[in-house]
Amino acid sequence: MQKTIRRRESVPLAQFDQPLHPLLQRIYSARGVRHGRELQYQLAHLLKPNFKGLPEAVGLLADAVVAQAKIVIVGDFDADGATSSALAVLALKAMGLANVDFLVPNRFEYGYGLTPEIVAVAAAMQPDIIITVDNGISSIEGVNAARELGIAVIVTDHHLPGAELPDADAIVNPNQPSCEFPSKSLAGVGVIFYVMNALRAELRQIGWFEENDIAEPNMASFLDLVALGTVADVVPLDHNNRILVAQGLERIRAGRCRPGIKAMLEVAGKQAHKLVASDFGFALGPRLNAAGRLDDMSLGIQCLLCESENLAREMAAQMDELNRDRKAIETGMQQEAMSMLQKTLQADANDLPWGVCLFDETWHQGVIGILASRIKDKYHRPTIVFADVGDGEIKGSARSVPGLHIRDALDAVAARHPQLLQKFGGHAMAAGMSLARANFAAFAQAFDDEVRRQLTEADLQAVVMSDGELAAQDLSLPVAAQLRDAGPWGQHFPEPVFDGEFYLLQQRKVGEKHLKMTLAVDAQGQQLVDAIAFNVDTSIWPNPQIQRVRLAYKLDINEFRGNTNLQLLVDYLEPL
Repeated sequence: MQKTIRRRESVPLAQFDQPLHPLLQRIYSARGVRHGRELQYQLAHLLKPNFKGLPEAVGLLADAVVAQAKIVIVGDFDADGATSSALAVLALKAMGLANVDFLVPNRFEYGYGLTPEIVAVAAAMQPDIIITVDNGISSIEGVNAARELGIAVIVTDHHLPGAELPDADAIVNPNQPSCEFPSKSLAGVGVIFYVMNALRAELRQIGWFEENDIAEPNMASFLDLVALGTVADVVPLDHNNRILVAQGLERIRAGRCRPGIKAMLEVAGKQAHKLVASDFGFALGPRLNAAGRLDDMSLGIQCLLCESENLAREMAAQMDELNRDRKAIETGMQQEAMSMLQKTLQADANDLPWGVCLFDETWHQGVIGILASRIKDKYHRPTIVFADVGDGEIKGSARSVPGLHIRDALDAVAARHPQLLQKFGGHAMAAGMSLARANFAAFAQAFDDEVRRQLTEADLQAVVMSDGELAAQDLSLPVAAQLRDAGPWGQHFPEPVFDGEFYLLQQRKVGEKHLKMTLAVDAQGQQLVDAIAFNVDTSIWPNPQIQRVRLAYKLDINEFRGNTNLQLLVDYLEPL
């Protein structure tokens, strides 16, 4: 679809302690950095752990470690849930708890969160305490079921709470009411990292490690998991999250990471010493998520827990195969979804809903979130994709656009139409829900109505934010290297994007739908640069008639057969 390239507004330049390239100074300032300390990523700069509920959680856990109680971790079936589960198990074992296990609900049997059904499965493991990671803040019934069985429950989560909180023994969630922890952007794995860090401090205080001759665990050794889960869950990279991600990246680049992460890097064709934050989201996260989408996230967690490199490689290869299967399923679903929307557009070009809802009874419920994201990206509309889960129920996965808080929009729909939604939860940009299949049409209309109430036509225009035009001398490998190392970049702290007009000297299709180009900065062709655009419209490109283009792009360093050269990664291109 047509997009608008909009340059970021000029802002006063921040004051930095160290000399910076003027381009970096401008980029950081445009992202809200106001002082050089916001670029300091040492662990000493992490926010202090003033979470509501943390003292209660730590007290319970310290008593459990001393008494050698049984703890079961109940996680979510995505990358954040998998890394959270692995971190909790590894940290508790490192602190001397012998009896700790994990349980992750199979999405096809139990759905999301600590449901009464998953509590029944956990109860067979005879735990004294259940710890939820990356879920639990909306598990009212599940927490009640556990406590009725005499099982204590500690909820660690980061999702937005509903009007009612579960009656857990302790809740640690920066987004719960009255929690004073300044950052509300922690991922689930960040929350459990803070909990385990506080537990180590408590066990040290009571002399547990010394009395039992246990080597005190180095909590930094878990930061590879924290970095992966944080980026893969697409939470905003505020300063605190950037510290966690930067520290995790540093450890992985130095070769100090879990065998499972090392194995996933190998199957993804990534070199650890060149890893950047976006690799967590585009290379590792999808492979880890594929286990939870198509099979059982236990495979992903076992890979992260694994101490054997050979066994980790086997599990990483299984996840890679699942990811290929996921791509094939997604391609078919995407074609069907686009066909549905094209029929709507042919009937009336102006009739595409503002809030898109799609459902097909054959669609795979593990892939609907990715499909919703693809549709949202193509049409720039809030999108919910549903799959049939049996017994007259369908589940939806939602993705939103800037300007619409999707969980709040669902809350508004639920308030206006109490009979439609069975349950829902999520973030500003992503959410999940369940409803009766018979209510799909009514819900689709109610959702569209709500989106129209909250957005304007201008909000439906896709915008590419640009950091402006680069001077010809800045189209260079040294500048590209500086930008790469200036991260970590991610959600709400985006990697720099530039725009400009170029002469198109060569163009050819590579793969199924990628466009490789040779560009010139000026008409004389004095300065040439390579560029690649992924997933182009092959009905338009390549086109030898087009000789000039306007691009929005990132600077990239391309290494191929021992050669290193500058390459533009094209986010958007339009002919001139």
